[in-house]
Amino acid sequence: MQFSGGKRRKLRLAGDQRNASYPHSLQFYLQPPSENISLIEFENLAIDRVKLLKSVENLGVSYVKGTEPYQSKLESEIRKLKFSYRESLEDEYEPRRRDHISHFILRLAYCQSEDLRRWFIQQEMDLLRFRFTILPKDKIQDFLKDSHLHFEAIRDEEKNLREQEIIASSPSLSGAKWELESVYKIPFADALDLFRGRRVYLENGFAYVPHKDIVAIILNEFRAKLSKALALTARSLPAVQSDERLQPLLNHLSHSYTGQDYSTQGNVGKISLDQIDSLSIKSFPPCMRQLHKALRENHHLRHGGRMQYGLFLKGIGLTLEQALQFWKQEFIKGKMDPDKFDKGYSYNIRHSFGKEGKRTDYTPFSCLKIILTNPPSQGDYHGCPFRHSDPELLKQKLQSYKISPGGISQILDLVKGTHYQVACQKYFEMTHNVDDCGFSLSHPNQFFVESQRILNGGKDIKKESIPPETPQPKPSVQKTKDASSALASLNSSLEMDMEGLEDYFSE
Repeated sequence: MQFSGGKRRKLRLAGDQRNASYPHSLQFYLQPPSENISLIEFENLAIDRVKLLKSVENLGVSYVKGTEPYQSKLESEIRKLKFSYRESLEDEYEPRRRDHISHFILRLAYCQSEDLRRWFIQQEMDLLRFRFTILPKDKIQDFLKDSHLHFEAIRDEEKNLREQEIIASSPSLSGAKWELESVYKIPFADALDLFRGRRVYLENGFAYVPHKDIVAIILNEFRAKLSKALALTARSLPAVQSDERLQPLLNHLSHSYTGQDYSTQGNVGKISLDQIDSLSIKSFPPCMRQLHKALRENHHLRHGGRMQYGLFLKGIGLTLEQALQFWKQEFIKGKMDPDKFDKGYSYNIRHSFGKEGKRTDYTPFSCLKIILTNPPSQGDYHGCPFRHSDPELLKQKLQSYKISPGGISQILDLVKGTHYQVACQKYFEMTHNVDDCGFSLSHPNQFFVESQRILNGGKDIKKESIPPETPQPKPSVQKTKDASSALASLNSSLEMDMEGLEDYFSE
């Protein structure tokens, strides 16, 4: 991969050329992109693709795939992020270009471990399935040909000749109108999954597959090609990571949080200390609820717990003065000398508010940070209960929260499938008596904000009467929050020569 700081080369394509570059709203990503893009665009495309795939994951466990709610919500997410999804839309070149380039960028980030590869392949398969199901029938044959899939729909005469055998062997045709159903003749070896399930008609080494079943075969082909491509990309990754401008983004992209950081103090002063106990029951996510309970019972939290809970409280609106008072009152109940607290703990609290040290404005932890970093050990109470708790202990905790047995089973199934954030989202829906919360949960402070919005009838948190405070200087913004912002600070004229990508995505 090569980089250039010179004049950016832009592709200028006529209408026919643009259509030829991306003839369909979906693709197998067989050829890497070969144009120049800036590092800023590289970063933005990567983040948008991560957002899209995380939406695909969340919707896939919240709704039955293929149903109308699933389809409409996923289409809305794709449209919002400006990726391609429908064949009939005009001027689809740019969305399809974004889709193409962003896919290959994420290959670089998600080829680094087996778990990352497995997650990436599953989400890309679900995205392809969605796009294929809304692909017009008259475009399917062209898509198969462009994807190097030699599956052709048989003529009506040949289809009608085998009507009884195909219908009897294909459960997916139950209730379908035969005359409207396309049937594909494909090599037997490409339909092994359908054969194992006795769901396809075989004759002379060929399988006769209805349109409703062909998507499974297409997805198998896509999975095999993408799995091989990721393995090849992983072998070439050291050469890519040697570039100091890309290495931070690629190393952190798979664990990055792309939502609101909740560092702006829009709710400052709207929470009083007297409210915290009741709010912990009504509006705190389980991770913060267990930290508050442990603090009240033990009058102490270890460093990991203080950081996670303290920044959360800061994010929901506690001022520095309130935070100092809150923690000091609780620690003194644990027989701690006030002078010891002032000397050993107040500095850390002021530091987290950007008043000491480097004056860094620390942001509340996102769900990903809590799940993936600093796991709790014996005697700790931080972390994510859905990720770090024993299933039986989690079950008991949910019972104490008055979650119904059926709800507990749903949550535990999500936990078993490692969908920890979706499990927390399901907990939100059950504790707030809503069928669909209408958002994808990614941050504890988001949980609190959405809870208060529901409990207050869509209004903001009611401001409490508190004494006026001395105006504080605005905390300085953290210079480098993550690899994403580090790349964003680079000069936008820096460019990336994508022509060299072939070396990393092929043998």
